[in-house]
Amino acid sequence: MKPQGLPIEVHDLTVSYQKKPVLYGVDLEIAEGSLVGILGPNGAGKSTLIKTIMNMIKPNGGYVKIFGDAPQKGIKRIGYIPQKESVDWDFPVTVSDVVLMGRYGHHGWLSRIGQEDRNKARECLEQVNMLAYADRPIGNLSGGQQQRVFLARALAQESEVYLMDEPFAGVDAVTEKTMISILREMQKSGKTLMVVHHDLASAKEYFDQLLLLNMRKVAYGSVPEVFTHELLQKTYGGKLAVLSEMATKVAKAS
Repeated sequence: MKPQGLPIEVHDLTVSYQKKPVLYGVDLEIAEGSLVGILGPNGAGKSTLIKTIMNMIKPNGGYVKIFGDAPQKGIKRIGYIPQKESVDWDFPVTVSDVVLMGRYGHHGWLSRIGQEDRNKARECLEQVNMLAYADRPIGNLSGGQQQRVFLARALAQESEVYLMDEPFAGVDAVTEKTMISILREMQKSGKTLMVVHHDLASAKEYFDQLLLLNMRKVAYGSVPEVFTHELLQKTYGGKLAVLSEMATKVAKAS
């Protein structure tokens, strides 16, 4: 029996859209139990990296491995929360239906969902404080409520690795704190999480590992190693000052 590889391994990854490079020569190794924040300016390739690991985008060069396997095989071990903007919120499904979608990986799309799955869905909705909304159409919820439902769906998948594309976008401060608390509990249970994040001010508090990305990997490592003014300046360039003076001061104080 071959030894199990790292949860995520990326080697010399290059991805282009219409011959325009979006990611170039990215190398990355994510250890089990990591809570990783992915930071970078708009267009840096953050979502592209997530989608390539998910096998939703084919790379032009390099490769991705999930626990030592090709993405096609390892994808069953990954839970995914997409960007809010990529979801059709008018699709006629209830909150409970959305969470139950996370159980199909355990059975297959043509298999019948059983009582055990329904119990698990209810448990996950309760964990994100959304059980009272189980029978409501997903499109009738606020942005923050919708994100909590997608987190419940990810929990229902019972995956080993979770990739999340801006899960805190459009949520209120209370919801964000609730969600990061759940992510930390997932990490404590041995899960590996990669989270695309846009807020520099909270990144230092939320994550224990940071990936700075701007087409290339600028830096990856622990927060004290990576969250420095020099590396943030290298990642964001002139945009750093525009993002917020506070984020710059936080970085200088680290």
